[in-house]
Amino acid sequence: MEKIKLKIKNIYLKNKINKKEKKIIKKGVKYLNKGKIKIVFKKKKKWILNKWVKKLIILYFKTKKNIFNNSKYFIINDKFKHKFYKKNKKYFIKKNIRTTSFSYIRYGSYISNNVILMPCFVNIGAHIGKNTLLDTWCTVGSCAFIGKNVHISGGVGIGGVLEPINNNPVIIENNCFIGARSEIVEGIIVKKNSVISMGVYIGSSTKIYDRTKSKFYNYIPKNSVVVSGCLNYGYYSLYAAIIVKRKDIKTKKKIRKNKNLIN
Repeated sequence: MEKIKLKIKNIYLKNKINKKEKKIIKKGVKYLNKGKIKIVFKKKKKWILNKWVKKLIILYFKTKKNIFNNSKYFIINDKFKHKFYKKNKKYFIKKNIRTTSFSYIRYGSYISNNVILMPCFVNIGAHIGKNTLLDTWCTVGSCAFIGKNVHISGGVGIGGVLEPINNNPVIIENNCFIGARSEIVEGIIVKKNSVISMGVYIGSSTKIYDRTKSKFYNYIPKNSVVVSGCLNYGYYSLYAAIIVKRKDIKTKKKIRKNKNLIN
């Protein structure tokens, strides 16, 4: 993998890309599609960005031509084919993936085992962990990282980022619940076991206030329960994401998945 990494970094600096280099780019995206490489990795409890993977995706955009496909359910004229294009029943049985006709999953994203995909959109570079549910009309942007046992509710927007190269993607850690119509964007990290209530909007400029500790954060700490609210500044108020408490048994019961729906 280190060889591909070095080659991608060198190709990225060039104006013209030859046939041999195109094959290297294609091979890299194939690894991305299979989950062998990821946009981020954890080292000493900190998330580290793989900048070269972003460069790989940008190069793939540059080298690909639009592919036209007029199928029964879609008319597609895009640089990327559907991730499940030509996949047979055995593939879905082996991976235990459940998906609907109107889920559009771009090639170059990774979908782990036991994932449920209701009508949704997943962009290239995104990573979806095991036992995760993407509910109706949610969108997962390019390079976003979704952990294991995560519930992304209907209409949720998880922001993507390719450029600037140095910008971090949105990361939703394991065992999180993101409530309907919420938006998590601009590299926000939601730490494990957290619950984001319905209609909460969190970006890099959003004030995240913990009322239990009278403290501000630039990420969502683990085990947090977050609702939308506001902070008073005298003559005006500003929208804020408020951490109201830590996840407890009562919260767990409210967000528990129905086993009959996920098997």
